[in-house]
Amino acid sequence: MAPKKNARFFDDNLLSNFEDSKLTKSMYKIILLIDFTEDYGKSLLKGVTKYSKEKGPWMFCRMPLQYREDLSMDHVIQFAKDWKADGIIAQFYNHADIKKLVETKIPVIVEDFKERFEEFPNITGGYFETGQMGAKYFINKGYKNFAFYGFDNIVWSRERAEGFEDSVKKHGEKVHFFSPKKIASRELWFYKPSALSKWLTKLPKPIAIMACDDERAQNITEACKHSKIKIPEEVAVLGVDNDELTCNLSDPPLSSIGLDTEQGGYEAAKLMRQLIEHKDQKPYDIIVNATTIITRQSTDICATTDKQIAKALNFIHQNIENNINVEDVLKTVSISRRALEKRFLEVTDSAVYKYICLLRIRKFSDRILESEKSIYEIAIELGYNDNKNLSRLFKQIHGCTPLQYRKANAK
Repeated sequence: MAPKKNARFFDDNLLSNFEDSKLTKSMYKIILLIDFTEDYGKSLLKGVTKYSKEKGPWMFCRMPLQYREDLSMDHVIQFAKDWKADGIIAQFYNHADIKKLVETKIPVIVEDFKERFEEFPNITGGYFETGQMGAKYFINKGYKNFAFYGFDNIVWSRERAEGFEDSVKKHGEKVHFFSPKKIASRELWFYKPSALSKWLTKLPKPIAIMACDDERAQNITEACKHSKIKIPEEVAVLGVDNDELTCNLSDPPLSSIGLDTEQGGYEAAKLMRQLIEHKDQKPYDIIVNATTIITRQSTDICATTDKQIAKALNFIHQNIENNINVEDVLKTVSISRRALEKRFLEVTDSAVYKYICLLRIRKFSDRILESEKSIYEIAIELGYNDNKNLSRLFKQIHGCTPLQYRKANAK
């Protein structure tokens, strides 16, 4: 494909920016061809630049995705040669012309955004284990119905689905799948009646749905809204990546599995240095592992067909920041306190009072990581007036003080 005029103009600018640079021996020149509009790509970049600051400095060319989408592999290779690139970290398609890149002998690390490569080391992930983590999270919430939304022809989606199904089957249940042939275009189809909304309507309720990533999870929340399906009462939704913008734009906000992507970027940069300096270095894949599940409103409830307990749970989760107690919960249901306690314990494996206490501590834990306010200010906002009792409860759950927790989990 012939390069577009504006693409050639940008190419010349890229080259002219670097031609007169004075480089030291350790200042490697690295091409980055990754989608930096997503949190995943940004986190990879953070890890790469962190390593380069420690071991460099390095010089980077953030090549536009247009070079991958609109121009040929020949054009990418020619730029790499003209710029005298020492290495490339990129998203490439698994096309036959990848062999041309192999022939250049330039060290390359690829992100497996479609399938893993055999020719180069991959930035990949423990996708199967991530799916297992999602399933166990829902199983522990008492769900009996499970579903997965993803794509069979993309490695990270396919293997997450396999891990999810593996754990669900071991629990004695089955998984309902929604697997389009390809990722849909940017058309806002999920705001309208669609195959997804029809699938959601037919699913047994309540049901726990894991999506292959946060974007697909948001498709679900929008389709549920259109079909008047309640989240999380009827459908609980869990994504992957913890893309905070996507998760918080969703209505309700999305729960998501966080990934140690920044560390993956750091390890990729470390491997790149080894590949540049030691030609006999044996390549290996970089594994980006799942870390924890960040619970937001889309899964913030236990599964139950008991309407009175569902009503009690809904009230607790909607009012947890209002310093509520068991008496407040009783006012929302039409059963006795004894019946409430008995049936609540059967559904949640917890007494009502203990459930409220644990949920308040979890909200407090999330807030001290999300907010820059002092721990004292956050405690007051959440209705904690007894700091000693709060610290005692917090330490029982997390094994450390709130301040130690903030320092240990700071981004």
